[in-house]
Amino acid sequence: MTTALSIDAIDLHYGAAQALKGVTIECPPGRITAVLGRNGVGKSSTLRAITGINQISAGAIVFGEATLKKLPPYRRARMGLGYVPQGREIFPLLTVRENLETGYAGLPRAERNIPDYIFELFPVLKTMLSRRGGDLSGGQQQQLAIGRALVTRPKVLVLDEPTEGIQPSIIKDIGRALQFLRDEKGMTILLVEQYLDFCRQIADDIYVMDRGEIRHSGPASDLDQPDVRRHLMV
Repeated sequence: MTTALSIDAIDLHYGAAQALKGVTIECPPGRITAVLGRNGVGKSSTLRAITGINQISAGAIVFGEATLKKLPPYRRARMGLGYVPQGREIFPLLTVRENLETGYAGLPRAERNIPDYIFELFPVLKTMLSRRGGDLSGGQQQQLAIGRALVTRPKVLVLDEPTEGIQPSIIKDIGRALQFLRDEKGMTILLVEQYLDFCRQIADDIYVMDRGEIRHSGPASDLDQPDVRRHLMV
């Protein structure tokens, strides 16, 4: 099977501290891959390495057939790597429409529009186009952050804890949206999560991290195994 995104034995350091040790993750096309683990085990660092926010010190990241090496984040975005950061990081003083339009930056002029399916997935965004991003609820801001990433026409969508601090009804909406993107758009999705039930419902494959290393990989059904859950207990 071809791989849409391959993380091959990467190390990442913050100064003298090593955050990632030989992390390997395979993201097959058209599947949802979830990375789970307790706080501080290296999940977000893995995504920051993939998106180019932090440079790896060993290993390789391959996107399609291209090795990313030291490409900056904007180059990775133009190649089709969409990123929804932890904490949303929308622009609070811009309107919902303006936030979505920031996704135009890396697109050719002919593609600078907001795909209709974004509003089908998140109807609330269409009703709030003129409202400032900072006036939205946390759940609405998360939908906006996902919508902004989708405007960039990603081939691979990377999300950092999309359910964090979100009310249950919107978590269900986000889950349905990610399943739609996989099933109807053929999109490859990689997400970092701590919410086990969410991953059990939507993920195809899981990786469990502990202390900067991958401790387990397999199908999402492995979340029911005691030795897997042991790595996820606080």
